[in-house]
Amino acid sequence: MEIGNQIKKHRNKLKWSQEMLAEKAYVSRQTISNWENDKSYPDIHSLLILGKLFNISLDELVKGDVETMKNEINKDEVKKFNSMSWLLAAMYIIMVVSPLPLIKYLGWIGGVIWGAIAAVAIFIAFRVEKMKKANNIQTYKEIAAFMEGKPLDEISADRLKTANRTAIKLMYGVISALIALTVCAAIGYFMYK
Repeated sequence: MEIGNQIKKHRNKLKWSQEMLAEKAYVSRQTISNWENDKSYPDIHSLLILGKLFNISLDELVKGDVETMKNEINKDEVKKFNSMSWLLAAMYIIMVVSPLPLIKYLGWIGGVIWGAIAAVAIFIAFRVEKMKKANNIQTYKEIAAFMEGKPLDEISADRLKTANRTAIKLMYGVISALIALTVCAAIGYFMYK
């Protein structure tokens, strides 16, 4: 992406160090370094601040990155999340269907196997969230929405809704796993009492 080059070019033009820019943009020096080295991408608020600091428009700052972001959102997000969602759905089905047969035919070893299946499902759920953060998908969506004229307040509100939904899904996942574990333990206890 070009944003790192743009930030570095405009920072050097003003003869600012990364620390000076970081202070003015209300971020850490490491964050500036990550932006300039394409390790991460600034969120929409940071882009607006950078535009004001450099006295340039958002269009000029992100140049050709908007199309790249849209392509990345469409290709990578759809491909990765579809495969991971199918895998996660399969794991949840296995978690629901397998505890009784596993415990009935394998005893406590079946319970351990079911626990391993549940752990893998939880691991996959966390991987999905990690992929989302690593690809900065939410930020790309915000920038693309902003470039299409969506108001910044609306973009921020969408971010909060997404964060709340993610937290609720995670909470339901953990509660579901605990309930399933409790049911399996109860079944195992009563079968071998």
